Amino acid sequence: MITVTINGKKIALEKPVTILKAAEIAGIKIPTLCHHDMLEPYGGCRLCLVEIEKMPRLQTACTQYVTDGMVVWTETEKVVEARKGVLEFLLINHPLDCPYCDKAGECDLQDLVVKYGPATGRFAEGKRTHPESYDDPIIVRNMERCILCARCVRMCDKVQGASAISITNRSSKSFVEPFSGGEYNCEYCGNCLTVCPVGAIMSRLHKHAYRPWLIEKEVDTVCSFCGVGCSLTLQVRGNSIVRAVPKPGKGLNKGLLCNRGRFGYDYVGSTNRLDSPLIKKDGKLDRATWSEAFAYIANRLKKIKETYGSNSIAGIASGRCTNEDNYVFQKFMRVVLGTNNIDSVAGFAYAPAQKFFEGIFGQGVTANPMHGIANSDGIFVIGGDPTSVNPVLGLQVRAAHQKGVPVITSGYMQGLKMFSSKSLIPDTFTETTLLASLLTGLMKERPFCGLNSAFEKIIRDIQPVEIKEAEEICGITSKDISYAIDTLSVMTNPSIIIGRDILQRAEGHTNLLLLAALIYLLNGRIYLLSELPNEQGLVDMGCLPDMLPGGRPVTVDIFRKRYEEFFGVEIPSRSGLSLMEMIDAAHANKIKAMYVMGEDVVFNVPNTKYVKDALSKLDLLVVQDIFMTETANLADVVLPSLAWAEKEGSYTNLERRMQMLGKAVDGKGMDDWQAIAEISRMLGFDMDYKDSGDIISEMARVSPLHKDISYKDMADGECIWPYKGEPLRHGMSIEGIEMPDVKFPMIRPERKKIYIGMDNPLFHAESLSRNSAALHSIAPEPYVRINKALAHELSIANGDYVTITTNSGSIELSAQIDSDLPANIVLIPNNFDGKGVFAVMSWRMNPVIKSPAMDFTEAVIKKIKGAEVLT
Repeated sequence: MITVTINGKKIALEKPVTILKAAEIAGIKIPTLCHHDMLEPYGGCRLCLVEIEKMPRLQTACTQYVTDGMVVWTETEKVVEARKGVLEFLLINHPLDCPYCDKAGECDLQDLVVKYGPATGRFAEGKRTHPESYDDPIIVRNMERCILCARCVRMCDKVQGASAISITNRSSKSFVEPFSGGEYNCEYCGNCLTVCPVGAIMSRLHKHAYRPWLIEKEVDTVCSFCGVGCSLTLQVRGNSIVRAVPKPGKGLNKGLLCNRGRFGYDYVGSTNRLDSPLIKKDGKLDRATWSEAFAYIANRLKKIKETYGSNSIAGIASGRCTNEDNYVFQKFMRVVLGTNNIDSVAGFAYAPAQKFFEGIFGQGVTANPMHGIANSDGIFVIGGDPTSVNPVLGLQVRAAHQKGVPVITSGYMQGLKMFSSKSLIPDTFTETTLLASLLTGLMKERPFCGLNSAFEKIIRDIQPVEIKEAEEICGITSKDISYAIDTLSVMTNPSIIIGRDILQRAEGHTNLLLLAALIYLLNGRIYLLSELPNEQGLVDMGCLPDMLPGGRPVTVDIFRKRYEEFFGVEIPSRSGLSLMEMIDAAHANKIKAMYVMGEDVVFNVPNTKYVKDALSKLDLLVVQDIFMTETANLADVVLPSLAWAEKEGSYTNLERRMQMLGKAVDGKGMDDWQAIAEISRMLGFDMDYKDSGDIISEMARVSPLHKDISYKDMADGECIWPYKGEPLRHGMSIEGIEMPDVKFPMIRPERKKIYIGMDNPLFHAESLSRNSAALHSIAPEPYVRINKALAHELSIANGDYVTITTNSGSIELSAQIDSDLPANIVLIPNNFDGKGVFAVMSWRMNPVIKSPAMDFTEAVIKKIKGAEVLT
């Protein structure tokens, strides 16, 4: 035990900490400008100087550690005079523009000058000048206000890992600038804004828009963009969100945000929002009342059910809707309409991957705390760049690498290019062979643990692939493959991070088996990348064709009977159709009605033309959304929903942590669950919910996994899997899991042909981000990413417009040249209206995991001459 005395107050500490931290524990405020809780101690500003008895000089509290018996004074005359002197030096060049500066009211320097002075300055020389920079789309820089605390530089370098800025020049000419000058051209996470203590780096979105004291309320909530579930606070004035800010130390993101979470909230206030129900009359969608729309939907659904049966109706849920919305939706489909035809895009990769791994390792195997990544002894990443898909999770990988943890990546991952011990980029669609080669090598290095003899037998039966064979097929040197095997073999508890790209292959089920074998050998922890904020919630709420809420199989009588007894209605015992099977069935006129809640099926499902044709054959298409999406344009009825910031409810993140949303503003739509409940009432089944709390209460009674959960548990941060419930604990088993017969060689792409794949841009998320003016300003147009050698062969330069043509369609895009991309594949994002990759991508059904295999779509690329570019 260490005892230290600060300002006469004795403090007992269990371990050594800095004086600054000890004072904070004791509730004593020591001023700082260069220190920040998210950064390492720096000792640069000298404002935290304190007097320590028996020490001749003042010491910096942020770097000096306490010792037993130490006596510290923080506000002596000597200390105050030193602080006043430091502030006087800072004000030599700092402009006195507080009435004009947007930072006024929350500026650390302003507060300290008010407290310590000086009242006047003694320096008569002119202040330095530097032009205000508007080079960046969402950040404005005023380096005249910079005090060179280096917070932003340290944040960008040591925490964000982008290393985009530095202190340039020397002495009074020092400024924080990008290395090459001009715009930052960075990841635009905005974390430099969080740590800047003055108005040197500010958001352009808020410039002269408001002052901190004009904020009327602050609402704590969870980000709406990806599956990490970052905590943030929405600042509201009137009925508008004016800013989204993190709270240092709060939530699993600990004060960090990505560009989407910090700046992308403005889609909520978009003028393109739906504000009235619409009913199609004479081929045109016309405005209608809520009662007219509900009556129309109920009557049409009733007639279709009576005429064609329950299985002629299908429902598609959304990972952007809350747990409460999705629970009510699946209940409506099963209990009211009598069908298990319910699915979502989670069925493309996330849900089948989780189901497969849980079938082998047990339920909850993917429920791992995100901070465990940085604390693991090794990391293997495959199937997607976490710094783009789940940016704050990706920072955990970067942090681990900076601590010396070995990181092996497989595939094209620009965000981890400088943060991997070995980057393996196999030739197009040859990842299966690479995985088999890694497994073959590891089996020679690592003995089986003996916990699951049946699975070990399956692993032994996998056809081995030697390193030389993998080198020939994958285009990776034997040396690199051997390095990866040797590095992986010494890991004792690594983090295995898996993205959806590795599963959306013809060999997707084989890749799952090979990954499961690697995980078993390495004793790895599984992290599934999740592109939607409530993708895990879709699974847990039962928005799957074969699962009830709480992860109970619908085909098992004992589980199904529990729900039937609770609702007083018989539930179909057979699994329903997957999303892709629904599209095929609609195309074949077997599905007559489809209810789509919050999902843009036309845009977010491959082969846009085929999907459009299928939906056009429906007798009834109902869409609930916040925007007039491509799917809504085809609908017979469109219902305006509430956006994430306009509703209360909960999301479940990729850790399986349930977190509350806070309602910040009012919207013109209706809660998704409320609209469904009203239609249900008209169909004769009364869902008596007064608010989202009633839904959670019912869920806590009917779902064994969610037994006794409450919003209080979520608010307290205690709602983490397995909650208070009863997960299925069958232990390690392979019973009921369909295992692929792994035989090599696999089908290989022809190296002379060009294939297309999907890019995951950092600045966009599905079609939602296109409605954010802020994110659109960073990345305003679609593109195609092309390998440097291929571009040279086709005489394509960076920025040239090209036509990409496949059997599914044709689009025109600007080219971005990238030397790290495999030579015979081009990557296109799926975010921009009419220009998404799914417009030209075909698919085949994977018969095992029932998700679309989206490889082997051949493309022809042709450069467009200047006069041919469409305007």
